[in-house]
Amino acid sequence: MAAAAALLGGKSRIISKLGKDPFGDYIVDTLKHAGVDTGSVLRTDEANKALAFVALADDGNRDFSFYRNPSADMLLKADEISEDMLTDMGILHFCSVDLIEAPVKYAHIKALELAKNQNAIISFDPNIRLNLWDSTENCINTIKDFIKYADILKISDEELELITGENDIKKAAPSLFSQGVKMIMYTMGKDGAAILTPDKEITVKTPKVTAKDTTGAGDCIIGSFLYALSAADVKKETLPALSEKNLREMLYFANCCSALSVTKSGAIASYSTLSEIKKFMGDDLYEKCFGGYSCQGRS
Repeated sequence: MAAAAALLGGKSRIISKLGKDPFGDYIVDTLKHAGVDTGSVLRTDEANKALAFVALADDGNRDFSFYRNPSADMLLKADEISEDMLTDMGILHFCSVDLIEAPVKYAHIKALELAKNQNAIISFDPNIRLNLWDSTENCINTIKDFIKYADILKISDEELELITGENDIKKAAPSLFSQGVKMIMYTMGKDGAAILTPDKEITVKTPKVTAKDTTGAGDCIIGSFLYALSAADVKKETLPALSEKNLREMLYFANCCSALSVTKSGAIASYSTLSEIKKFMGDDLYEKCFGGYSCQGRS
């Protein structure tokens, strides 16, 4: 997500802990190359970096296997989260993979409280990976506990029923809004994506592409959308006031970024710069969707 935003020209920073091992070195180098600020990535010799192996099906869908027992990211402690890590922050984004019962869970809580104090927009993508948890119940209950922090909740059609007990986003939305969520991004893969607020509902179609690898597509769409919010200088207090037109333009832009990513292999390696997205969308459509925002992307 941080790389998707940075490659488009946004300023992004990642807070994490990596092992002092070649895999940790590789991740730092990859993030730096994408334009991500890695100054808040801590290194440790207590554990190695976690490993994720991805198996691809013929249609580009994937299955994950994880190796971490423990891994360096799990050892990030609350007292290692400092205010200067979140300086000049407009949006804080987090997922559920590091909300397991480990020091990093409490590092999240500290970062989230600091973000709230700074009046930052908080974005949460549950990004469920059940094989990282000791039980499905523990995973879902933890996600529910952390929804209260979210201004923006990104949820997929595959995750909706697990988290809410509903298989219809329109029926699930009121309970999420009642917990303080201001905006829901609902992703449906090749069938498109939607933004729901307490008083608006916008749906866009996914451009037709041939999927090669869907790894990282969810991170790409939320990263691109948050980049669009930042480029438009949207603040926490102005988030609910975004018009249907603005939301539709931003969501379609983000969906195009995600669609283009699945035509390539890998996650970060599949993400595009702003000039590449402009070429994919075409000048007229790009200007219609994104031309009104003052931003300079990487070429």
